[in-house]
Amino acid sequence: MDHGFVFYLDPIIFNLGPLHLRYYGLIFASMLYIGFLIWRWQMLRGDYSIDLANRFLLWGVIAVIVGARLGHCLFYEPKFYLSHPAEILYFWKGGLASHGATIGLFVALLLFAFKYHMRSLEVLDRFSMSAAVGAAAVRLGNFFNSEIVGRVTDGTWGVKFLRYDCHHLHLCQVFSSPNPEANAKWAQLVEQTPLRHPSQLYEFSLGMFVLLSLFLIDRWAGKEKRPLGLLAGSFLVIYFTGRFFVEFFKEYQTGLVQEHWLTMGQYLSIIPFAFGLGLVIWSLVKRRPTDENKLEPVYVPPPEDKKKAKPAVSSSKKGKKSKPAKKSGNKKKKKSKR
Repeated sequence: MDHGFVFYLDPIIFNLGPLHLRYYGLIFASMLYIGFLIWRWQMLRGDYSIDLANRFLLWGVIAVIVGARLGHCLFYEPKFYLSHPAEILYFWKGGLASHGATIGLFVALLLFAFKYHMRSLEVLDRFSMSAAVGAAAVRLGNFFNSEIVGRVTDGTWGVKFLRYDCHHLHLCQVFSSPNPEANAKWAQLVEQTPLRHPSQLYEFSLGMFVLLSLFLIDRWAGKEKRPLGLLAGSFLVIYFTGRFFVEFFKEYQTGLVQEHWLTMGQYLSIIPFAFGLGLVIWSLVKRRPTDENKLEPVYVPPPEDKKKAKPAVSSSKKGKKSKPAKKSGNKKKKKSKR
């Protein structure tokens, strides 16, 4: 009998005491690095300093983790997490939503633009390609974790996610042995596990397609001459259109399923798609080049300049009035009248 593609890779690469190196963590770290390189390339091409570009790295990491975690907890399992709020902090156990990450990054980018006196749409444009990398990488990590799986299919391309379906089949004890295939229950697990759409790989491909599309749009629109807001709007339109249709192949994640035709992911994709479509239309109508009427950003000194900066006044000297400095040079004496 043809079992299709059987996937049961251990998500943990190796253990180092209490620490575990997971494929998801490795992919996530690589995504942050590659996304940051693209963001820095966009900033440097726009004549911004590398120090200003580096400032957003910490902002972006916090926005992705906090936004993705809160998005999953509030959009998909609000009853559980509102009754167990401490569980929200355990993000390493899984449960990250791309819609939440999008909202978190959107807020962080707006605050970054405000703090450093940059135009909001320009900042969103310059980050769009990095966002596409992030969307693709997270789904690849989900595949290695055997989570966010697809619906059951009879297609030959289907995948049997043994580590996912073993839970409701009550056969996860198979993976407690060093060699799962030698376990007596192995054949039963493989036989009873259904073929599923590899929806994680569908979304990974979607993210790569969005990245390629944005790169081509950027070149077609004249790079730094491109209309302001075009890349950000294009990202929202292309990604969330694809996300809407991929949801038809993903396993249901909430109880919204039986009562509604659309899933929670599809409902959450409508608003960013509509916003992106309006932004693309506005951008093409106004055609304001990115490199025109740029604001003067706040100066961010490089690390060497910070070391040379004078130390702050100590607290013991606060409140004392400083004496006026003596004028240098000898005053010319007035000639006395004879």
